[in-house]
This record gives sequence, structure tokens and C-alpha cells, in this order.
Amino acid sequence: MRTLLMYIVCIFLLSILQPTESNAAKGRKEFEQTGNVIWDIPTRKKIVAITFDDGPHAVYTPEILSILEEYNAKATFFVVGSRAENYKSIVRREVGAGHEVENHTFTHHSLSGMSSKEVQEEIQKAHQTITSITNQRPTFFRPVGGLYNDAVVDAAVDEGYRVVLWSWHQDSKDWQQPGVDKIVKNVLSGVRPGDVVLFHDAGGNRTQTIKALPIILSHLQKQGYKFVTVSQLLQQTGHDKIPSF
Repeated sequence: MRTLLMYIVCIFLLSILQPTESNAAKGRKEFEQTGNVIWDIPTRKKIVAITFDDGPHAVYTPEILSILEEYNAKATFFVVGSRAENYKSIVRREVGAGHEVENHTFTHHSLSGMSSKEVQEEIQKAHQTITSITNQRPTFFRPVGGLYNDAVVDAAVDEGYRVVLWSWHQDSKDWQQPGVDKIVKNVLSGVRPGDVVLFHDAGGNRTQTIKALPIILSHLQKQGYKFVTVSQLLQQTGHDKIPSF
């Protein structure tokens, strides 16, 4: 009798905890089909989108900008609103050099556990900050840590954004500070046309990133790759329009 009772209790718990179709997070394929979430773009063109999270930083970001200029590389900077407020001149330098400045929340707090309203407030406040500094409207959003669910994506879309993550095989892991050689290997070992590569220009010591970046850019440049912003990646591959169903 006790065993039967435990079985009934387990069935009951499973029935109330099992996610329904309406609240379960969709998989990558479903999100990609909507056009609202981007990991990378299938293409034969030798172009990659270099992206940087968590900045700007007073020291590391200017050094990265100088390296990018040397290699005629364009990049997308997913900036934290509160940091952008403190380093407005660096943000303006990014835009002036032809790079893209996009939304990475205002506080860089994890969105997990936040209500939809709180997520929207993070996006809105960063949006207002970036717009006021650059006089340009950001259109891409990257959640902190790349962690997303239906609520995060819906909040971003409601604010007029497309969510941009990165190629699953193109996390440089520079945030772990694994060493320059490891960062280089993480990127070069599986690079493909249309990749979105993840780096960081703040949030910790980024000396290894700065040392690895010229090696990576030089190697890819010799292979015929060009470095573009996320917008340019989408435009040059015909993915700049969200599909309608």
C-alpha cells in the first residue's frame, strides 16, 4: 500500500512539474526559424563576425580597437549600459571606427529568475543609454552568459530586438583566461564561413585576449577571411530580414 501511495505521489508531481507546450523553452531550430535568434549564418562567403561582450573598459577596449584598425576588421561590441555611461568617449570611438554597438543589458545581472518586466527594464535602460551616446538605435541583444529562454527572447523581440548569441564552436573561452595559445586554438580549430565569434573586452583581465587577437586575425586574413559586424554578416548573406510566416 505504501509503495502504491508513493507511486501515485510521483505521478502527481510529474504531472504538475512537466513543462507544457506553452511554457517550455523552444529549441535552437525553432528559434532560428523565427529569425529572432541568431547563432551563425550558413554561407560560403569567407566572412566572420567578431563580437566582444561586457565592455567598454578603459584600458582593454582601446587596445582592441587599435588591433582591429590594424587588420581593417569590423566588430560588434555588446556593451553593458552602466559601463557605457562611464566610458562614453570609448563607445563613440567604436562607432566612429565603423564598429557596431549593441545591447548587453544595463547592469550585467543574470536574467534568470527575472520577471518579463524586469528583463524589459534591463533592455530598455541599456537601449536608452546607447542611443543617447551614439545617436544610433541598437537592434541586437545578447543576454548575459548567453542564457536565454522564451521569456527573455519574447522580451527582446517586444523591444524591437533580434537576439544574437554565437556559434556553438566559437566561444573563445577568453573569460576563463586559459592562455593565449588556447584562445587561439579555440577559435582557429573550427572556424567556418558565417561564424559569430565570442570574445570579451571587459569583465576581468583581458590581456590574453589582446595578445591572441592579432594572431587570430592574421591567420584568418591569410586564409581569405574578412571581419564584419553582425549587421554586415546578415546583409551580405541575405538574412537581414526577419522571415514572415
